[in-house]
Amino acid sequence: MTTMPRPTDGQAPVVETARPASRPPRAGRDRRVAGLLLSIAGVVILMGSITAEALHPGPYTTHADTLSHLGASEPPDSVVVQPSAGIFDGTVLVAGALILLGAWFAHRALHRRAVTVPMALLGLGVLGVGVFPLTNPGMHTVFAMLAFYSGGVAVLLSARVTPSPFRQLWAVLGVVSLVAITLGVFALDWAPVAALGEGGIERWNSYPIVLWLVAFGSHLIATAAGDPGSAR
Repeated sequence: MTTMPRPTDGQAPVVETARPASRPPRAGRDRRVAGLLLSIAGVVILMGSITAEALHPGPYTTHADTLSHLGASEPPDSVVVQPSAGIFDGTVLVAGALILLGAWFAHRALHRRAVTVPMALLGLGVLGVGVFPLTNPGMHTVFAMLAFYSGGVAVLLSARVTPSPFRQLWAVLGVVSLVAITLGVFALDWAPVAALGEGGIERWNSYPIVLWLVAFGSHLIATAAGDPGSAR
């Protein structure tokens, strides 16, 4: 509290209370927009994948088949099955663009590259999966691995900008996601992983990321009018 004397005609000085500095309105808007974009991206991936699986006309199981098999079967004789392929490819194209845009607004709001750079790489990877389905196996694998690993890292590092209990939740989900994709790549024949199958272990990587997109986005929206994203 500060006392600011003003010229008066024998009157007591006026006491003024200094107001705490408020966060720039643009930061709040960027935070809200980022949260909305990320949440929508998570919902799009979840509902789009469910729809593509439900409408897949051929034999398809979450044990043996990955999400990418919705876009095309394994090479060298890749088969594109409609309408699942169109739904899945459209889903990841839209979701990837939303995540990239959300990462841009999140960076403007949070100024934490450790979080927003892997978030942007996640968006790029998801987008690339739609551009290059399994009919182009080389590029598809590059973008899929980019999405899987950068997504897990983004989940894990977002613990640095959120308070408890989200901090602990993101840490657990990030570790689970990264361990799952590593096991899926290097230990697919190990009994516990083989029991889940290629499709099951991939979903242990991808679904924590999808859940995080919705939940972290919702957190950004809810805190848009309050304190910036530093953890307390």
